[in-house]
Amino acid sequence: MRIAPTTNPDLSAALAAAINNKTKPLGSLGALERLASRLGLIQDTVAPTIRQPAILVFASDHGVVAEGVSAYPQDVTWQMVENFLAQGAAINVFARQNGIDLHVVDAGVNHDFGARPGLVDRKVAHGTRNFALEPAMTQAQCATALEHGAALAADLPGNVVGFGEMGIGNTTAAAALMHKLTGIPVAECVGAGTGLSPEGVLRKQRVIEAATERHAGVDDPLAVLATFGGFEIAMMAGAMLKAAALRKVLLIDGFIVTSALLVAARIEPAILDYCVFAHCSDEAGHHRMLDALGAEPLLHLNLRLGEGTGAALALPLLHAAASFLNEMATFASASVSEKSA
Repeated sequence: MRIAPTTNPDLSAALAAAINNKTKPLGSLGALERLASRLGLIQDTVAPTIRQPAILVFASDHGVVAEGVSAYPQDVTWQMVENFLAQGAAINVFARQNGIDLHVVDAGVNHDFGARPGLVDRKVAHGTRNFALEPAMTQAQCATALEHGAALAADLPGNVVGFGEMGIGNTTAAAALMHKLTGIPVAECVGAGTGLSPEGVLRKQRVIEAATERHAGVDDPLAVLATFGGFEIAMMAGAMLKAAALRKVLLIDGFIVTSALLVAARIEPAILDYCVFAHCSDEAGHHRMLDALGAEPLLHLNLRLGEGTGAALALPLLHAAASFLNEMATFASASVSEKSA
């Protein structure tokens, strides 16, 4: 799908003038000023709004957990989905606090939930295959996941979409995607995930190194996604691409969510114009991935929970950026003297 760049010199100048004419020293609202300008460019206006923000949390399982890459058993994926549905997880708390519509999506959990209130069933399969031995998914499965994600994003009524995930083993998939798409050494991509020991992190590194050697000829972004990704990562990438095509603000969470964006950006580089990066997580490779994308995260809170929690916590800053641009007095309207030199 075609994503139009937000480049608009006239609008950029108008936004800069509007921001600089507020009753404050130039640049004194720092990152909020850059955020306000980005919101305006995305929405093609000098008066951006935050309307009906939503977070999509995609859940799926990963065959690579058979290689001992997680500190937790695979059953935790479906158990945490149950926790989401019971309104008991951190993302439920933060979404309620900040007025966010939360949508929990079964993209490929190795569990049968049945029809459940609050659960969006888009299960592609009961988890991916073990990419240490074979591609994680078929090209057809990958395409289906992308399509499901796009359809879900298209159905959201608001203009801000945050992304979250749940899936035991998905930091391994994200690290493999990061390595393949950026060329950053595997040792700089892997981290503790759910709490691996140093020996466990080394094992994860070796599993990824062996897998990427096995699949050394794979380099097209979609083929890389199908080979190493997860259904939740593919579905997020599809949702991101569609949301950006619809000129929605993309609120990007942590390491796994950013790996989905990395894939999407290799497909449509202009998607980065629509992204607001919520935070830099405590997962070892995240800051390197953000650097590779030229991203400026809003928060540094040492988070590494996932679920979209960082995105939910950052949303008030989007409200603040839009509000000061729309509501703050100008020097002229407040009869305040401007800087003389």
